[in-house]
Amino acid sequence: MINHSGYPIIYPGVHPGGNMSMTVKTTPRGTVLHVTAKGSFTLDSAMQTFIDVVRAVDLHKSELILFDARDLTGEPSIIERFYYGEFAADAVMRPGENRAPLRNPQFAYVMMPPILDPSRLGETVAINRGMNVRAFENMVDAVAWLGFNSDDMDYVFGDISNRLEMTDEPN
Repeated sequence: MINHSGYPIIYPGVHPGGNMSMTVKTTPRGTVLHVTAKGSFTLDSAMQTFIDVVRAVDLHKSELILFDARDLTGEPSIIERFYYGEFAADAVMRPGENRAPLRNPQFAYVMMPPILDPSRLGETVAINRGMNVRAFENMVDAVAWLGFNSDDMDYVFGDISNRLEMTDEPN
């Protein structure tokens, strides 16, 4: 990643091609991109998988991104939260190698503590850098903020029993 001065952005402890302990699956439909993340959070893997998400957003011209990270484990440090928010905003807002900046898509992250920071540091950092993003503890609030229509809801949640499963708090 290159900063606005033209110099590479170096994040301490981040090594391209490092241990990938986190995976994402992206499923596009119209302007919606549903992302599911699994595994253990490390800053390396979170950054690399976010680049994959940005590529999918660009490829499918997605405008609404529902990022379901409820299956992630780990406990990011304060500085990792800061670096991830900064990195995500830069990845979305700055041009890539073969693309212009994204057209400010709307990202809703659904996470559970301790991955979800109660003070929302990463969210604040990303918003302050121009990214349209919010973090939530549940799907209901996330899809409401995204403004999903009934077709989007059916696509993401499927039948009503799956909708209820997706909106229940974990045990």
